[in-house]
Amino acid sequence: MKFNLKYKDIDESRELSSENYTIKDLLNDLELSSQSLVCKQNGELVIEETEIKNDDEIQLIQIIYGG
Repeated sequence: MKFNLKYKDIDESRELSSENYTIKDLLNDLELSSQSLVCKQNGELVIEETEIKNDDEIQLIQIIYGG
């Protein structure tokens, strides 16, 4: 089973490494923090506990801080 990941310059198909694979698992695998990202699943905002399903599109959007 696969899903599509979009993050910065990355746009790739990835294998689901396990059942019940969540956004949090993905962030851990990529060594990214949810504190600096917004996560979308098929265009909808989601939380870390959301499961990634076959053929989902996961988009990670970097939050930019500034003043």
